[in-house]
Amino acid sequence: MLLNFTKMQGLGNDFIVIDAVSHPVKITAGQIRFLSDRHFGVGCDQVLIIEPAHDSSMDFFYRIFNADGGEVEQCGNGARCFVRYVHDKGLTCKTDITVGTISGNIHPRIEADGQISVDMGVPRFIPQEIPFVAEKESSSYSLEVAGEKFDVGVVSVGNPHVVLQVEDIEHVPVASLGPVIESHARFPRRVNVGFMQVVDRSHIRLRVYERGVGETLACGSGACAATVIGRRQGLLDDSVSVELPGGSLLVQWSGGEETVRMTGPAFHVFEGKIEL
Repeated sequence: MLLNFTKMQGLGNDFIVIDAVSHPVKITAGQIRFLSDRHFGVGCDQVLIIEPAHDSSMDFFYRIFNADGGEVEQCGNGARCFVRYVHDKGLTCKTDITVGTISGNIHPRIEADGQISVDMGVPRFIPQEIPFVAEKESSSYSLEVAGEKFDVGVVSVGNPHVVLQVEDIEHVPVASLGPVIESHARFPRRVNVGFMQVVDRSHIRLRVYERGVGETLACGSGACAATVIGRRQGLLDDSVSVELPGGSLLVQWSGGEETVRMTGPAFHVFEGKIEL
């Protein structure tokens, strides 16, 4: 099968985007792993597959696959690239659309300045909904990892996240600590791991070890999760600049049952074809 694709990136978090609206496409987990491989395939953090809307509540549906071939619920940077793609390809003339995902609908839009914002929905803290093994909901939990205890915040913003506050983001052993926490027994479906340094009440620095991918240059849902956890723990205001290795995102959350909004760039890189 000869596959047409588009390479896109948001703050260095990179994607292979596939149009299954114009031409239906079926791809296996093994083919996802091949496409994602940076030596033998194209190379990306995630593969995004754009499908027709499943019902009248949405304009499109999209599926998200991590580099290991596993399908996941949500991707903030991917959502921004998604709306840039469908608009640039002429699949819609709307600048404000509703997109279905396996975790529910999201609402991205292209702003007047070219930035893209995404309403990521209401964050969820009930352990069973994340999912996370805990007796009751709390703003922080003690998590034992390799004999050491960490105070963490846990939240779902469409996908599961755990956030650890650190003193200095540059000296955190993300490569060794990330995978251990990602597959911790208290996270039945694994988890995205965020390491957050609070600079001040409107500015944090963040590194994210993504489930099924590893550390990435940026993670949109991780930026939302860190902001939500920091605000819930009284550390942050309702509008926060999140500085990631690949650049910065603006995340806004006023608390309670309000939705989280993330704003940042999305870019086309190149078009290609590959034989599967």
